[in-house]
Amino acid sequence: MKVSVTSTGINELAVALESAADDAVAEGRKVVSRGALNIKNDWRRRWAGSPHAPALPYAIGYDVRTAGTQVSAEIGPDKDRRQGALGNLYEFGSVNNAPRPGGAPALAAEEPRFVAALEKLAVDLLEDR
Repeated sequence: MKVSVTSTGINELAVALESAADDAVAEGRKVVSRGALNIKNDWRRRWAGSPHAPALPYAIGYDVRTAGTQVSAEIGPDKDRRQGALGNLYEFGSVNNAPRPGGAPALAAEEPRFVAALEKLAVDLLEDR
């Protein structure tokens, strides 16, 4: 017994996937940038109001990098900014100071929004073709 299978739309699917891949990095960079900004702003709010390090929240920044098809963000206190060097001490504590986490909770709060934005991006990239 022989079975015959006919498929249609394979060429159209290939074109749609190729076109989506062309836009994925640029659009992915937008999603990563938005997530990094949200984390930075949340982290700043969590550290705001400290009488011992009033400038520390303003030392928090972020950088977004693209290398090939990979987009990444680095978020946190800049040690070159005023009080930025206190970031590790605040986040993780020391023998004499309890930790005051800001980055880890901000990251955890952003995760579901970030995942949803990536899922929406994937759908949008394929549906717009």
